[in-house]
Amino acid sequence: MHFKKRLIVTTGLIVIIAISIAATLPQQQPGPPKLVNLKVFPKNIPYRILDHEMDVWSASLGVRCNFCHARNEQTGKMDFPSDAKPEKTAARHMYLMMAKINKKFFEAKKDTLGMVMATGVNCYTCHRGNSHPEIKVPEEQHGPGGPPPGK
Repeated sequence: MHFKKRLIVTTGLIVIIAISIAATLPQQQPGPPKLVNLKVFPKNIPYRILDHEMDVWSASLGVRCNFCHARNEQTGKMDFPSDAKPEKTAARHMYLMMAKINKKFFEAKKDTLGMVMATGVNCYTCHRGNSHPEIKVPEEQHGPGGPPPGK
């Protein structure tokens, strides 16, 4: 009887110690999400670089993630791979346009991932913090001699 009691107490202490150790171990954090549906960014781009680029884009346009990315109705979370919003397609076209301008006119060089290292233009060049940049036509200017003949 005394032996059984001692065995139960010892087993209980071992279980308590094991639970205490397990509770103090750091919880394993999930890795970065798997990147899918990349159409303009390199397929091997690290998550942290893509995330930084998205932060730059959102600041340049004065928007948040939900401007281009749709929300999954079942989970309530952003569905980043989804192409449901036309703004995402427009952003891809704008990025490709910017890359062509930089390559043609500013001889932009790319890094080992294929990302442009230095550019002449970027999203902010036109957007200036606005999701839809203002289209402005210059006012008619008259030189020192007044309007041109016939006006």
